[in-house]
Amino acid sequence: MTLPRLIASDVDGTLLDDDEKVTPRTRDAVRAAVEAGATFVLATGRPPRWVQPVVDGLGFAPMAVCANGAVTYDASTDRIVSARTLSTDALGKLAEIATRLIPGAGLAVERVGRSAHDAATPQFVSSPGYEHAWLNPDNTEVSVEDLLSAPAVKLLIRMSGARSADMSAALTGHVGGLGEITYSTNNGLIEVVPLGVSKATGVEELARPLGITAEEVVAFGDMPNDVPMLRWAGLGVAMGNAHPEALAAADEVTVDNTEDGVARVLERWWL
Repeated sequence: MTLPRLIASDVDGTLLDDDEKVTPRTRDAVRAAVEAGATFVLATGRPPRWVQPVVDGLGFAPMAVCANGAVTYDASTDRIVSARTLSTDALGKLAEIATRLIPGAGLAVERVGRSAHDAATPQFVSSPGYEHAWLNPDNTEVSVEDLLSAPAVKLLIRMSGARSADMSAALTGHVGGLGEITYSTNNGLIEVVPLGVSKATGVEELARPLGITAEEVVAFGDMPNDVPMLRWAGLGVAMGNAHPEALAAADEVTVDNTEDGVARVLERWWL
């Protein structure tokens, strides 16, 4: 690949090490690329409110594609730039399918306001008894009816003790044109975003106004929610610790996230 104009990186399991930190080597490689004129974009399943620790680790605030492509977020101004949502009709149908095919599954949604910390908008809203896949102190528990009463950027389907791959297989083929199924952990959590939305569409939305084409993008990822982006980019790089689907989708494989896999690729162009 010639000198990339845009770098798009997943966060967890990719840019961050297993302590959820940006290592000095990775930080220096990213900053060298940006200082040389490249655009750096975060592409994550995280909501905007969980971007700030990554910004702190990098030492600058890049644009971020959040919620697996449903949201673009300007971390430098704490502003939601765009958001694509599942309608209440789609949410209702998806919830019925999920609870019928995966009995006992819990439901939650991600919503966004005008900023990452918009106090007027409860952002993570879950059904009673929802078992979190990670620590989530921002949770607002409501009835299922209230959960499905407003559009959301993402529906989460959770089954503690299950494998996300098995849940995805059970749901695939049943959601029709309602949304896109993916997952970023194999710990019993499925994420559904609006139809046609992925990290690839989110990164393309940021690249297009800059006159940057897919062929000029290098993308890094490790999980099935990264697959569309890895396939779309001119150079898709999977981490050594990546899920088999990400490995199969990538043009090449770097070393693990714990071994500065992102930095080792960037250092080809920016030392």
